[in-house]
Amino acid sequence: MSGSSAGAEPPDAPEHHTQGGLSPAQLIAIARAYWKLSAVIWLCVTVVAAVAIKFMPKSYTAMASLIVDTNNKDPLAGEDFPIALLNNYVFTQVELMHSPVVLAPVVSRLNLVRDPEFTAGFRGDPNGLLDYVENSLSKSLQIDQGRGGQLLYVAASARQPTRAADIANAVVDAYLDEERRRINGPAGERAKRYGEQLTELRAKVAAAQENVATFRKQQGLTEVTAVPDPDNPDADTQELNNLEQNLLTAQNARRALEARLAGEPSTSDEALQSPQIQQLQTRLQTLQSQLAEYSASYGPQHPKVLVIKSQIETTQQSLSAEIRNLRENTGTQLSRAKALEDNYSRAVDSQRAKVLHLREIQGEGAKLILELESAQSVYKRALDGYDQIMFAAVGNYNNVSVVSLATPPVTATKPNKIKLLLMGMVAGLGVGIGGPLVYGLLFNRRLRCRDDIERSFGIPVLAQFGPSPELSGPA
Repeated sequence: MSGSSAGAEPPDAPEHHTQGGLSPAQLIAIARAYWKLSAVIWLCVTVVAAVAIKFMPKSYTAMASLIVDTNNKDPLAGEDFPIALLNNYVFTQVELMHSPVVLAPVVSRLNLVRDPEFTAGFRGDPNGLLDYVENSLSKSLQIDQGRGGQLLYVAASARQPTRAADIANAVVDAYLDEERRRINGPAGERAKRYGEQLTELRAKVAAAQENVATFRKQQGLTEVTAVPDPDNPDADTQELNNLEQNLLTAQNARRALEARLAGEPSTSDEALQSPQIQQLQTRLQTLQSQLAEYSASYGPQHPKVLVIKSQIETTQQSLSAEIRNLRENTGTQLSRAKALEDNYSRAVDSQRAKVLHLREIQGEGAKLILELESAQSVYKRALDGYDQIMFAAVGNYNNVSVVSLATPPVTATKPNKIKLLLMGMVAGLGVGIGGPLVYGLLFNRRLRCRDDIERSFGIPVLAQFGPSPELSGPA
C-alpha cells in the first residue's frame, strides 16, 4: 500500500515501473503466500511417488557372454578369419540375434506366446501374436560388444530371475545353432554331392577291373603287364635277339664256306682254325655261360635251362658236324651251313611273329591297366577329399563360442528406487511451487508487494510497511 512517512524523502521513480511481466519479487511474494500449500503438494506427490515405486514390478537382468574365435578356419575355404572385418562381423551378429531367425526358436522353446509379460498390451489378429512377442523379446534384450572387440554380452530382462537367465541362454543357444547351420550347411550339401560322385567313380573302377579280368581270361594270362622297356627287354625279346644273332652268325659262316669253296682247299690245320668253327665254339661257350647262370637261378627243369641245354646240344652237334664235314667235304659243310641258316631264319620269323603278337596283347593290356590305374587314382583323391568334407560337415565349426552362460541374478536391476524417489521429490517440488504460482497468477491475483503496483499500474510506491522489509524498495 502507499502512504507517507515522517522524515522520509520521496523515493525516486522506480526504474522499471512501466515494464510488464513479473519480477522475482512478485514471484517470491506469491510463493510465500502459498508456501503451506506448496509443502502439502510436495509431500503428497512424494508420498504417492514412494508408494508407486514400492509397488512397481521388479525387473531382473541375466547376462551371458560369447567370444569371436579368429583362429577358426572355414571348412570349405580353409582360410583364416579376416581380422580386419571383426567389427563388421560382430555388428552383423548383434543384428542377427535381434532377428526373427533367432528369436522365433526362443519364443517356441520358452513358450513366450503364453507369457503375460510378453503378450501384455497385444490387441489385434491372433496371427500377429508371434511377431508381437518377438518384438517384445527383442526389446528385453541388450547385446553389447566388449572393449576388446571379440566379446559379446547378451543381457535379457524379465520379472523373474530364472526367466531372465533362461531367455539369455535360449538366445545364445538359438544363435549358435543358426550359425552352425549357416556355416556347416554348405559343407553338408557338398558332402552329399561328393558322395554321389564317389559312387560314380567307384563304379568306373569296378568296370575297369572287370575289363582287365576279362582280358586276362580271354588271353589266358595270369598277369597283365605293361609294354617292356626297350633298354630292359623281356625273355621273348631276348630270345629273338639271340636268334637274330645266331642267324647273322650262320650267314657269316655260309659266306665264309662259299668263299672257301671258290678258292684253294685248305689244309687240316686251316680247317681247325676256320671262322665257322671259331664261331661255333664261341657260341658254345656263350651258351654254357648262360646255362651256368640260369642253373644258379633256376631249377634243372626250368624252360630256359632246357632251351639253353638244347641249344648247347645243337651247337655241339653243329660244331662236330662242321669239323667232320670240313675235313670231309667243303660242299657238305656249305650245305649244312645253309640248312642252319634256314633254320635260324625260320626260327627268327617265328619268334618275331610271336613277339609282335605279344606286343599287341601287351599294348591292349597296358591300355586297360592305364585306365584302371587312372580310375583308381581319381577315386583315391576323391576319397581323400571326401574325408575332409565329411570332417568339416560334422565338425560343428563356428566362429563364435560361449564364454559363460547366464545365471539367475540375485538382485533386481529395475526399478532404481532411490533414483526414482529423487525424481519424484523433484517433480513434487516443481508441482508444489508451480501449481500455486499458476493459481495465484491466473485465478487469485492480488497485490502482494510494491512491484505489483509499480509494474502493473505504473504508480510509484513512496513507502512500504509490513513484516517483509526485504521485499521493499527504497523508502
